[in-house]
Amino acid sequence: MHDSEHEKRAPVLNPVDRVSEVIFGLLMAMTFVGSLSVATAGQEEERTMMIAAFGCNLAWGLTDAVMYLLRTLADRSRNRRLLQRLKDTPDAEAGRALIADTLPSRLAAAAGADGLEMLRRRLLDYATPVPPRLRLDDFKAALGIFLLVALATFPVVIPFILVEPAARAVRASNLIALGMLFLAGALLARYAGGNVWVGGCLMAITGTALIFAIMALGG
Repeated sequence: MHDSEHEKRAPVLNPVDRVSEVIFGLLMAMTFVGSLSVATAGQEEERTMMIAAFGCNLAWGLTDAVMYLLRTLADRSRNRRLLQRLKDTPDAEAGRALIADTLPSRLAAAAGADGLEMLRRRLLDYATPVPPRLRLDDFKAALGIFLLVALATFPVVIPFILVEPAARAVRASNLIALGMLFLAGALLARYAGGNVWVGGCLMAITGTALIFAIMALGG
């Protein structure tokens, strides 16, 4: 419930979004690597499958980027509608209840009636409903999502271009993926104020479990 003209945004994506998109693209690529050793035998077929993996991540990156734009537009449409409802509500108590319904329950309880009333008055005084629209920063964020998902494929694919035989390339690819998962977990832990080693190890363990599951299915 804020004026989208004055909305402050991160330059592109916050750290959680960035790391999450990389993990998503990485897991997609790992799925192809796990199925590759079962589905193919020759080096040429392996490279064809890796091109398919990259194409799949391109498609998913594009889909994720478009959905981000649609979600952003939907959120702003909802915020505009809520702000208009607040301005059309003459009763202060009803206005406070409307604001409380949009906040997390604990935050609304902590704010209390006085805090909600102060927020209601500030919204009425300073916020103006404007037509929801996408801005340049939104398209930058969508481009960032697309690139993160797509580029996460490259480190996992490179061993199949440089390493022979296929079994060694699969192991090298899995090790690279494991290292990337550790780094992703460490970055998330640092952002959350936790222990980077614990966060990295937990993410690496999760990745290891996924890799073993893929190998158990024939990888």
